[in-house]
Amino acid sequence: MIAQLAVATVMVILTVMIHGAGLAFLGRLLQSEVAEERQHHVPSLSRRNLFFTVGLVIALFALHGAEIWIYAFVYEAIGAINDLETAVYYSTISYAGIGYDDRYIHTDWRLVSAIEGINGLLLLGWSTAFFVTIVTRLGRR
Repeated sequence: MIAQLAVATVMVILTVMIHGAGLAFLGRLLQSEVAEERQHHVPSLSRRNLFFTVGLVIALFALHGAEIWIYAFVYEAIGAINDLETAVYYSTISYAGIGYDDRYIHTDWRLVSAIEGINGLLLLGWSTAFFVTIVTRLGRR
């Protein structure tokens, strides 16, 4: 159990750092986008805002995807799951809290995937709060 908790702790710290850096980068992009839109008097309901919002969603999706893949690589590296495709599938459903069948992961590493589920839900919530804040700011000008 100590090994599982150690791996899970490292993964939580790593993914939180990646997520925080990704959101900070997206926040800086937002600041420059808002300044640009104010300078050119772009209306809130513009095509530009639509593309920016879609881009933001894709960026958030990519950020979560990267974190899911990191978990998948770790599952394969520690021998918890034998092949990468299954590891990515298992990581995705664990991260998103969808639920899964324990037959995909070695029983010695199940605790890591349970903690991945908690971690994923927190990071998804963080992204949701960030997204709502961004969309609200874009529409408020």
